[in-house]
Amino acid sequence: MRSKKNNSLEGLDVYIVGGAVRDRLLGLPEGDKDWVVVGASPEDMSARGFIPVGGDFPVFLHPHTKEEYALARTERKSGRGYQGFTFYTGKDVRLEDDLKRRDLTINAMAQDREGHIIDPLNGQADLQAQLFRHVGDAFIEDPVRILRVARFAARFTRFSLAEETRQLCRQMVDNGEVDALVPERVWKEISRGMMYEKPSRMFAMLADVNALPRVMPQLVWNPQIAALTDAAQAWGLPLPSRFALVCLGSPEVQALGKHLRVPNDCLDYARLLPLILLGLQAWQAQENEHDLQKADDIVGLIERCDGLRKPERFMDLIQAAACAGKTGFPLPDTAAIQHGDVPVAFWRICLERAKDIDAGAIAREYAGQAAQIKEAVRKVRVESVYEYLIQS
Repeated sequence: MRSKKNNSLEGLDVYIVGGAVRDRLLGLPEGDKDWVVVGASPEDMSARGFIPVGGDFPVFLHPHTKEEYALARTERKSGRGYQGFTFYTGKDVRLEDDLKRRDLTINAMAQDREGHIIDPLNGQADLQAQLFRHVGDAFIEDPVRILRVARFAARFTRFSLAEETRQLCRQMVDNGEVDALVPERVWKEISRGMMYEKPSRMFAMLADVNALPRVMPQLVWNPQIAALTDAAQAWGLPLPSRFALVCLGSPEVQALGKHLRVPNDCLDYARLLPLILLGLQAWQAQENEHDLQKADDIVGLIERCDGLRKPERFMDLIQAAACAGKTGFPLPDTAAIQHGDVPVAFWRICLERAKDIDAGAIAREYAGQAAQIKEAVRKVRVESVYEYLIQS
């Protein structure tokens, strides 16, 4: 007896396309599969129980697996930017026609249900040569492709950009096509690339084709920031911490965040990390390790960064500062953190001691003296941290 899954697909000419085929050939986990259906109409798909979800062109969810199935299509440029396209999805569109509209040859391969590879554009040869090569001249019509290639550079660290593709990317910058990119799409690609193995390659490739000043005009990019960006990956830091480290050398962080419409948490990390670094430098400069003033400064830094309310964020920032210290990144007009040494465990204990005092009991002790409660609570916090300092 045939399964419901097979009944839905029976008689359909379907292929896995794009990244899943590429990753399979590279021996990598395939992830989600993208399917293309050749020779069918939207009515055919609906009659089989597929659920339409596409906006600009017909895309359907399988009624049981919920995987996406798109009708084979061609596209024609009809305006500026990555949304300026008209799509055609008639039954006469061949698989090869669909593959020819894709960005890179390594993403323009298909696999049939028997596992055979369809490769009309020699993607396998470029996989072996470790080359990012555009499929055709239509590459120039979609500026998102510059971002995608740069993101792939961060993931596939041994691949290089074919010279003819580099020239096309530069042409897209020169003719202003790249200026049609919307902030949300830029941030989507940049944020994904920052989580890959070597994110500095993404920024370097954007700079190489002259796109970086156009898509992130406020970003100051240099070898030190590149080293920080890759160190953040090696340390396994979360995205907001990585963004904060990327922004360390840029004086216009708020303008950059606004330009890209960066999420608030990323902006907060970027705003607070310099405060953390300066606070750590001041803390390390104190000569007396067990001074009550040092405990007061520790609590003051925690408070300035709202660490009592958001302890996880505070410790993320301490980790990012440790990463910056180990990389030897200097703040403007200051020396680098001494020896790059940020004792993360020490700061976690200080935070816990400051946070875990019984503020309620202190408030009850000062009942009727509201003006003194805040000062009394802070004093106990400082004393608690001081006790740890003299014990350690």
